[in-house]
Amino acid sequence: MGVFAEDGTAVEWRGGHETVRIEPWTTDSLRVRGTIGQEIAAGLPGALLPADPVAAARIEIKRDLARIVNGQITAEITADGRLRFIRTSDGAGLLAEVTPHFAGPPQRLYAPAGRGGLHHTEVLFAARDGERFYGLGQHQHGKLDQKGAVIELVQRNTEVSIPFLLSSAGYGFLWNHPGIGRVELGTTGTRWVADAARQWDYWITAAHEPADIVRRYADVTGRAPMLPEWASGFWQCKLRYRTQDELLDVAREYHRRGLPLSVIVVDYFHWTKQGEWQFDPYEWPDPGGMVAELDRLGVKLMVSIWPTVNPSSENYAEMQDQGLLVASERGLGVHLPFWDKGSADPALLSYYDATSSRAREYIWSKVKEGYYKHGIRVWWLDACEPELRPQHPDNLRYHLGPGLEVGNIYPMLHAKAFHDGMTGEGETETVLLCRSAWAGSQRYGAAVWSGDIDSTFADLRRQIPAGLNIGLSGIPWWTTDIGGFKGGDINSSSFHELIIRWFQFGVFSPLCRLHGFRQPEATAGVDRTGAPLGADQTGAQNELWSFGPETYLILQRWLRLREHLRPYLMAAMRTAHTDGLPPMRPLFLNFPGDEPCWEIADQFLLGDDVLVAPVVTEGARERQVYLPSGADWRDAWTGRLVPRGRWLAALAPLETIPVYVRDGGSIEPFGDLDGFGAEA
Repeated sequence: MGVFAEDGTAVEWRGGHETVRIEPWTTDSLRVRGTIGQEIAAGLPGALLPADPVAAARIEIKRDLARIVNGQITAEITADGRLRFIRTSDGAGLLAEVTPHFAGPPQRLYAPAGRGGLHHTEVLFAARDGERFYGLGQHQHGKLDQKGAVIELVQRNTEVSIPFLLSSAGYGFLWNHPGIGRVELGTTGTRWVADAARQWDYWITAAHEPADIVRRYADVTGRAPMLPEWASGFWQCKLRYRTQDELLDVAREYHRRGLPLSVIVVDYFHWTKQGEWQFDPYEWPDPGGMVAELDRLGVKLMVSIWPTVNPSSENYAEMQDQGLLVASERGLGVHLPFWDKGSADPALLSYYDATSSRAREYIWSKVKEGYYKHGIRVWWLDACEPELRPQHPDNLRYHLGPGLEVGNIYPMLHAKAFHDGMTGEGETETVLLCRSAWAGSQRYGAAVWSGDIDSTFADLRRQIPAGLNIGLSGIPWWTTDIGGFKGGDINSSSFHELIIRWFQFGVFSPLCRLHGFRQPEATAGVDRTGAPLGADQTGAQNELWSFGPETYLILQRWLRLREHLRPYLMAAMRTAHTDGLPPMRPLFLNFPGDEPCWEIADQFLLGDDVLVAPVVTEGARERQVYLPSGADWRDAWTGRLVPRGRWLAALAPLETIPVYVRDGGSIEPFGDLDGFGAEA
């Protein structure tokens, strides 16, 4: 049996060699940490901001039980060390540890995992029938409710690990550990696993409404800045514009046609070599002049930045000598074989170490000289998981610690490098398009896109729950490659239908960005995974007019609808900035008392007042739509009132999708799509 102690506003339990500490961490929330064979450590890497002062928690210690109460949440720990959490107001059980068998193992498991006091750690909680789980970052499994899933806690292209879970039972749970692991959301238990940790660490909050849980989570991990107004417009991108002239010709053509354009993007291989962070002057001879012309057109230039360093680059030796590269536990410090300028075969690339403040300052100094001085202020942080081939996080040694212990924090600290660099230059707006993120990335201006997905209706369908869950995980700025990244023949009628349906979804996404590696490709080669090869690749055209006149007629009208929506969208972005609520929301976030809203994975709300039902099946011209009972709804195209609290069969001709606006809300019905312009 263990013993209890009161330490200021915290409760500590010690039993055998184990220590558990429970303390208030902002409103209605607790932070819980535990370790074995050592003291609870402060200052380990994590997502939590320092706790705001709260009224003193109420602590009660008895011989066989200790209790700590902080607003709506109460924690109890027994003399044998078992934890449970209760909603204070009504005594409802929220979460409780469980011992899987009377003979063991215990509810918390520790096993040695290397040097320095690292342990493989597991924490096991009881399962509840009917409980649903949301959040956990962005995944491509196609599920909104993730009960029954096993989610790996590791960063990969298209898989964004953010270990925050929202439960339908009325609590939110952050596994505040940046290392590799998994969470098992089983029917017999919920198990959180860290492959290597000095201590386990989680934060839990209680609220009656799911929106309040999301607000509390934003309180402790940070809110996104206010999105700049220009970023709510249309972003044009492709793999890839090879030269300055090619990119400017595209921007000029958008202007000539009278098509709204906010951002145009320079993709990879514009550089001299990876790790030199500068334009190739042969292909991009006048970056400052390019930026100036785009400014006159009202267009921002975004540039792709990779965190990779080629051993033959001019900066590699200095970075290696100063310890600014990610190291390896075994073998050479090579993390990604990938093509580069001037190499016929893949170069053996290393990553700069984003967990080192000196390395972050170094990369910004190079980016400042290579790009910022030319007027570039918008950054595309690609491959920032970091992408590893092969996947061997156990072989990485970061400044902050072993890869298994800290690896998932890399994209968040990479974003911090650019946020801090921009802020240090006096900039007040930072927008970073990132392929990965961790808890807290949003506070550095990180937007996330869903990575290198396929150009298929199945992948389009998966993006809706992916976007909804990452929004619940604290990332309000989110988008996809409209049309998918890999594939998409611009001459195919099937792809024309896909690009229309995807664009319709993209218009109602938080960010609206057209991107992809289109076919037929002008240069040869893909690798065994289907990924494009070589620095000479460019892909087929991927502009609004690239898919034939009939498709263009539809797309340009939807683009003008996006412009119409921008004031409404910016109001939703203001809410994300002040309250932490994402603009793209599952129905239950606004209508938690309407049971079907917890299950619908292919509809969403944009802000409070627009309900969107994308069409995600090829050939479909009708779909079922559910309208929540907590509001009256009007068809966005006709203005007609429609029944609420029931399913209906909604027409969905190729030109439109079902969209509804809340009656009496902040936006009026749109009217007929034809009213948004004709072909230029």
